[in-house]
Amino acid sequence: MHADLIARLNKSPVLCDGAMGTLLYARGVFINRCYDELNLSQPELVRTVHHDYLQAGAEIIETNTFGGNSFRLGRHSLSEKVHDINFTGARLAREAAKSFDVWVAGSVGPLGIRIEPLGKTSFEEARAAFRNQVAALVEGGVDLIMLETFGYLEELHQALLAARDVNPKIPVVAQVTIDEDGNCLDGSTPEAFAPRLAEWGADVIGCNCSVGPVDMLDAIERVRAVSSLPLAAQPNAGIPRSVEGRNIYLCSPEYMASYARKFIAAGVRLVGGCCGTTPEHIRVMKSALRVGEARSKIGSAHARGQTAPAATPLLPLEGRSGLGARLAAREFVTMVEIVPPKGTDIHKELEGARFLKSVGVDAINIPDSPRASARMSNQALSLLVQQEVGIEAILHYTCRDRNVLCIQSDLLGAAATGIRNLICITGDPPKMGNYPDATAVFDVDAIGLVNIVHNLNRGLDIGGNPIGAGTSFVIGVGANPGLTDLDEEIRRFEYKVEAGAEYAVTQPVFDLSLLETFLRRIDHCRIPVVAGIWPLVSVRNAEFMKNELRVSLPDAILERMARAKSPEAAREEGIAIAREMLIAVRQMVQGAQISAPQGRYTSAVDVLEALGTSRPAAV
Repeated sequence: MHADLIARLNKSPVLCDGAMGTLLYARGVFINRCYDELNLSQPELVRTVHHDYLQAGAEIIETNTFGGNSFRLGRHSLSEKVHDINFTGARLAREAAKSFDVWVAGSVGPLGIRIEPLGKTSFEEARAAFRNQVAALVEGGVDLIMLETFGYLEELHQALLAARDVNPKIPVVAQVTIDEDGNCLDGSTPEAFAPRLAEWGADVIGCNCSVGPVDMLDAIERVRAVSSLPLAAQPNAGIPRSVEGRNIYLCSPEYMASYARKFIAAGVRLVGGCCGTTPEHIRVMKSALRVGEARSKIGSAHARGQTAPAATPLLPLEGRSGLGARLAAREFVTMVEIVPPKGTDIHKELEGARFLKSVGVDAINIPDSPRASARMSNQALSLLVQQEVGIEAILHYTCRDRNVLCIQSDLLGAAATGIRNLICITGDPPKMGNYPDATAVFDVDAIGLVNIVHNLNRGLDIGGNPIGAGTSFVIGVGANPGLTDLDEEIRRFEYKVEAGAEYAVTQPVFDLSLLETFLRRIDHCRIPVVAGIWPLVSVRNAEFMKNELRVSLPDAILERMARAKSPEAAREEGIAIAREMLIAVRQMVQGAQISAPQGRYTSAVDVLEALGTSRPAAV
């Protein structure tokens, strides 16, 4: 496995897992417990954490043995359990990984005591303690040893020597923990500790824990300047903040993913997360790295003077679909959403589509199991709407339920059956829906999905290989002007446009100032924007959207809905509000998507009547 791992690191980055302790604590294990001992008393809990990281896309999982040495275990009167805890920890990880093509790393942390010259424990005693732990991990079947969170170089040296005593050929990753200045706890700078770790025989060197991505990136750049070894970086999810007595790590998965790309650009080959990172962080980091790998393959081919795969010319937007033609001509487009049924009876949906076609709606927008509910395939309904009603469908396509192989298969099938219009979205996580234990895939996010579709349009598969004639999809994406972190939403929107997005559909608009700000912020990467319009049906519906779906909905609208004296009056007020929104946005955007809550398609048409008989050109 040594040759395999080193060869892989030289070829492309490897994604490690995230925090073990964070997840165990989140699942009810008190902080005063010996977490390593859970390998013996609660093995299924540990195995579940491993499995969650594997499902998220981790390529290296670490054993639950960070504190599995005799000194740390002795504090819990478990020093005689060193072998059992480490051997079992290795076996649990090995068993979890048996269906995945991944490596298992034996996690080894500091002894938790001072060694000479600062403490009474000798180098020989420290080395023996590490040797006992490493031997049990190797016996349990680990592929590499992960020495992590060491603040003192001399102690890390003894751990390295112990690993070589046990097996001179096993790969060893040696990671120090640093302060905000990039220095170890013993004062060693990156310029000092990097050469020493290389001299002592580490295969991979780097940093983990203590600091967030920004400070660690600074340190890694300094390490790269003095070492040619493969580098590792596993930062915390930011600096913890105390919230109601608990330490909370605030870095979002998307933020960690953006720094994962920066670490790779700085020369890191093994990237992951430490305290505060979760499977969701790793899942989004995985998506970001896949996008980066695809770009680097193209770039490296050009750098070596190789001929890039032959792509077919893109079909002009106006030639791909009726929707594409209207967008290209800058006509104002209208869409109405039809949600697939929970069963197989599609009579209501087809009749609704016929009604909407009769009043001049341009396309039917069909979501993909919204809010992670189990519904009929929206691809099947899209095909039936087009075939039996003769109106174009817009297929929502999410990353939640499909790996990249299924994504390509689905999209090729959709193209072959005449579906031309897409909205590429990441998808609601299963925990929002009726089946919270369902497994989410998220091989890629919406940005990666747009990249895949754009390449299919150019006649290239997910590996960049020619597939013949390209597909003819019109590529849409989602946008949310009401997010609290608008900077992050703009950043992701820029990536979507760069990847090939050709139009965007917003979340429901109830606050015009937020839409105006969003449009102003995307002026440098503007594509046609279709505003989401939602006719509210009750004050409870409004409260749900504001407080649970986190849609930006002003209090004035809540008050208007609350004043309605009957359900019918509430629906009429919701339609009136939606009409006002539509009239207000018609000169800002290039279309409107009208939702039809509770399948009331007449309500959507009532809203569209605000446009009158003529449709305005978008500005």
